[in-house]
Amino acid sequence: MKNEWARTELLLGGQALEELQASSVLLFGVGGVGGFAAEALCRCGIGSFTLVDKDTVSLSNLNRQIIALHSTIGQYKTDVMRARMLDINPRVQVESCRLFYTAENAEQFDFAHYNYVIDAVDTVSTKLLIAQRAYEARVPVISAMGAANKLDPTRFCVKDIFQTQMDPLARVMRRELRRRGVPKLKVVCSEEPAQVPRPSEEPPAPGKRTTPGSVSFVPSVAGLILAGAVIRELTGLSTGAQI
Repeated sequence: MKNEWARTELLLGGQALEELQASSVLLFGVGGVGGFAAEALCRCGIGSFTLVDKDTVSLSNLNRQIIALHSTIGQYKTDVMRARMLDINPRVQVESCRLFYTAENAEQFDFAHYNYVIDAVDTVSTKLLIAQRAYEARVPVISAMGAANKLDPTRFCVKDIFQTQMDPLARVMRRELRRRGVPKLKVVCSEEPAQVPRPSEEPPAPGKRTTPGSVSFVPSVAGLILAGAVIRELTGLSTGAQI
């Protein structure tokens, strides 16, 4: 093969590859969903990324996160993902931002500077802020809904949040998005009813009542579906109805 993108070019074409190499993506959350999304987008030749996440790799991430290895425990997720992406494509530009996105630091990011915004965080207030700012900047955005407590990766789909069912997170967000005047939001969501996790000795994360269960083959699929939706929209090669 003449280059690392030869197989991709067979499906997308040379012009699409050039468009991807000129594209810039702002990605919030480098966890179970966001890590796989970043990996897939990098392997498709996206030229520039800004990764935003304050967390470090922990032992409990090993079951599902692509950047989680015993050798990376304790390291910042954005730094680990950046190193991995540069190993895939030494020419890619990746900015690592070790912070938790809130209204207090929102002005650090000019959404209009990017071709696409990805929300792969699990905090409702941050998800709403990302959706609102992307809408105001008129920049395409896609948001990952709940992937925890799920077992069937075939139940994921891409649709507008106001058409979703079976997702408690989406239900909360629909109400709040209406209040903020955001009329639509493309999401990756599961139509599978959530499983009830067994009791855990692990303390729940701040703001959470329980510790959710997870498996390797669910958030990864959500992240890959998310990346596919982004690539198809950036290249204009969408295979489904536009949202």
